[in-house]
Order: sequence, then C-alpha cells, then structure tokens
Amino acid sequence: MSEPEEEMRSESTKKKEREKRSAKKKKKKKKKEEVVEEEKGQVEEGEEQSECVLLRGIFKLGKKSHDVLLTRTRLTWTPITPETPTVEPCEQEPGVMLLTDVFAVKVKRRRSVGQQSGGPVLGVALFCSRRKEGRLKEETLHLHNASSEHTNTWYNTLKELLTGITSRPKYLKVFINPSSHRKEAVHIYREHVAPLFKMADVRTDITVTERKGHALSVMKECKLDEFDGVVCVGGDGSVAELCHAMVVRAQLDADSPEIPVRAVLPLGIIPAGSTDVISCSVHGVRDPVTAALHIVLGHQQQVDMCSFSVLGQPVRFGFTAMFGFGGQSMARAEKKRWMPSTRRREYALVKTLARLRPEDCQLSFLPAKKSNRNLFKHREQKQDQDPEPEGEESWTTNHGLYLSISIMSIPCLSPHAPQGLAPNTRVANGSAALIAVGNTSRSEFIKHLKRYNSSSGQFSFSFVETQDVSAVKIRPRSVIGCSEEESEEEGDSKTSPIIQSEGAALPWNIDGELVEIAHEVLVRVHPRLITLYGEEVKEAESTVSCSCI
Repeated sequence: MSEPEEEMRSESTKKKEREKRSAKKKKKKKKKEEVVEEEKGQVEEGEEQSECVLLRGIFKLGKKSHDVLLTRTRLTWTPITPETPTVEPCEQEPGVMLLTDVFAVKVKRRRSVGQQSGGPVLGVALFCSRRKEGRLKEETLHLHNASSEHTNTWYNTLKELLTGITSRPKYLKVFINPSSHRKEAVHIYREHVAPLFKMADVRTDITVTERKGHALSVMKECKLDEFDGVVCVGGDGSVAELCHAMVVRAQLDADSPEIPVRAVLPLGIIPAGSTDVISCSVHGVRDPVTAALHIVLGHQQQVDMCSFSVLGQPVRFGFTAMFGFGGQSMARAEKKRWMPSTRRREYALVKTLARLRPEDCQLSFLPAKKSNRNLFKHREQKQDQDPEPEGEESWTTNHGLYLSISIMSIPCLSPHAPQGLAPNTRVANGSAALIAVGNTSRSEFIKHLKRYNSSSGQFSFSFVETQDVSAVKIRPRSVIGCSEEESEEEGDSKTSPIIQSEGAALPWNIDGELVEIAHEVLVRVHPRLITLYGEEVKEAESTVSCSCI
C-alpha cells in the first residue's frame, strides 16, 4: 500500500474516532439534562403536593364567614362577600398562617362553670406565634363551626400535620436554678413556660438544682436517649454549667476525654438571671415567653464554644472569658452576694475602676484563617513568633500591660450592650473575638466602656485592639500584692505594691462565673459544639444602662 493511501486511511480512522467521542459526549450531555429535568420535575411535583389543598371549609372568624383552605404548609382564609346587583364585588387579600408558626390546635367547646369535659362543639382554635418588636407573642386564631364532624376532621388533619414536624420536642429534661437572680426561676417557669409546654403537648422531667455542680452530676447519669432536648431555667452561670455538662456527657459517651465532642441534644434557655447574655445572643430579648416559643416550635441553631485548659487539662467549656478588669469586677461582686444584683454590679464596677491597674502578662494568639486584620498595629511592642508552635500552627506573642483581655465566641448581646460586647463575631462563624485593652488612663478606659451602650465606636481607641482568633494563650506575670480584704478598705492604688509572683491565683470571669487560676490558660474555639433553641439576632433589646459611669 502506497504512503498516500496509508495517510488517507489513518485520517479516516481518526475522523471516525473523533465522531465516536463526539457522539459519546452528546449522549452524556443528553443524559445529564434528562436527569436534571427529572430532578426539577420531582421538586416541582413536591412543591405542588405541599401546596395541594387538603381541606376546604367555611368557618366564622369573628362575625364574618370565611372560605378556609388548608395545605401541608399553610392555612388561608378569605371573607365570603355575597353578590348583590348594585354593588361590585371587591377582592380582598386572604389571611395567611404558616403551619411552622402553629404550635398547638384544640377543639373549642361550650362548657358551663365547673364542667371539665364534654359540651357542644364550637370550632377549632389554632395557637401560633407572631413576632412583634423582636419578641415572639402567643396568638390564637378561632375558627367557628358548630358541626362536630366537620370540626373533628379539621382538628385531626391539623394535629397530624403538626406532629409530622420532626424538629419539635416531645419530651424535655428541665433544670431550674431556684437561686438565680431574685429567686424567681420557679415562678417564671410555672407562670410563663409550663402552660406553653402543656398546650404544645410537650412532656417534661424537672430537676430543681440544689447546689453548684448539681446539673453536671445529673447529666452524667441521666438517660439522654429518652429526651428530645434539655432546658435550663436560670442565669448565665446556670446555662454555662449545663452547656459544659452536655459536652462532658458527650465526651463520656464517645469515650473521648481529651477531644471535645458535639452535644447530642439541643439546649433551650429560659432567661431568669440578672444579665442573661447567652439568652440575649440567641433570642435578642430577655423574655421567657419568646424563649419557650422557640423551644416548642423547634427553632434550632448550632453555636461555637470554647474550651479552657490549664496545664494541658481542660477546666471547662464555655462561651466567654474576661481577664483583668472583667475578672477583678467579678471577684468583688462575688463578695457582696447579699446585695441586690444591680447594686452589686454597680458597686463592683465603681470599686474596680477606682483601683484600676493593669496586669503584666504574655498574650499569644492564633489568628482565624479568614481574618487578615493585624492585632496590635498601634502598639510599639516586641512581636515575635511563639517559640513552641503546636504542629503547623503559627502563634503570635506579645508582652505588655493590659487592663482587660476578653475572648468571646458569641456576640454577647445584652440590654446594656445592644450591639454586643463582641459585635463583629457571630454565634457560629468558627472563631472568637479577642479584645485586648492596653494600659491607659482611667478616663480613657471609662470612655471605652461607655461606648458599649451606643451603636459603635468602642474599639476606635489606639489602646484597644481586636482580632478574630481560633486560639488564645494568656500567661500572667504579676499580681497585686495586697489581699482583696485589704483592698476593700482604705488604701491608694498608686501606693499599693506590685509583687512578682508565679503561683498566685488570678480571677477570671468565665460566662459570669468567678474562676481563680494561677497558671497559663489556653482557650480554643470549637465550631458548632452545641445546638441551642433560638434564632440568631444582630441586636438585643436595649434598656437604660447603669448611671455609675
């Protein structure tokens, strides 16, 4: 065979191979398009099924008759306007209620005084939640119809649809701290929370805590597989203890004493404390009804937590830690527990400001991967890499005097700081806010504190630095020589000696609880370690702050 013939044959073969490949590609593309169309059709079919009318009937709402439609996702009602020759019919917007907002349905009956059961049927009552000015309020929709058969059909269908929402709890383990704030926790639960749980057919097992650590001991032995969630009625200290207990229990169940394990059950927080920072961060308000409605409706969100370790051993899990000014204020407040909570906080704040002094310490941090901001860009200090990096982690270390160091994995919203103590962080962004306040004058520090009550500006000082971090290490180098007992009496802070010490315990404020630690503290952020009932908010309900500063 001549060379030209061979070339022609090879070109013909190549052409056929290209055609085959092209045909295969077209076939794959067509098949992919068919799959996409089929999936799209299934989605549309599912949406059509969800919006398919299950029931239609006539009920009275108030004094007017309405045409009521029920689908799998919503209830709509339109007024029935009779046609008259002289009046043109006007179209009215139908009322709409999403079933995700309905937490209970009951049959209405007419009963005489003292009658507990029976009575003629009046219709159906739907209990739902409506958001008003940042709060969830209970509302009732009354559908009047005297037909027993008609009413029962609607009741049974609505009950079946509500039962099918799997995220809603049926059985809850409840912890109540009777000593929280003004000792109102039991009253708050009985008056505002228990009726909503009963209405939503939520069963409860209640433990009234008797001492610090009681919730932890109960959680270690409790059969959690019986419950759908846990509820805490108390302040920030009670919530923090229970959150810690739930993570510890998850570690025990997973046989993982060193590595944090995500808590199995969601936690609901009923605020009954003096500040309720954690509750405000997931509800926006200090309102037990709002918190209870979030629980019965099954609103959940995953939240970051921190582990606090000393000498390689985890001390506890929590959300916030304050060293320096925050820890000293907490230590003074704890010694005046006999005072009312508001007076106690103001007393501790003023006393700590009067004796304001910085802590000499070494601060190391591991920046969060998403953060590009430079910490301490205004501070003229020696900055070097940590001499003992952990694996591939690159730590940055600073030495200096600090009035306050705060680590917060949640924004810490409260009535006194509606934007939060850490407004640039979120409850589940995988990082914590490190806020370091360097040594400055008392007047400048007070200006910094007062701006927390405004919308912004608390970090616009040269002595305040912030950073998004995934881990922080704090190693104190000095403590105040005089005892707290002496400092509460006479004495000028300028003449008080500062003695170098390696073993004295210094006060920390961890989630509103006083913890005294004498060694270096390692704080690590663990993304989405716990699930809380609620919805993330950007701003809390504001009230007038204390007038002490």
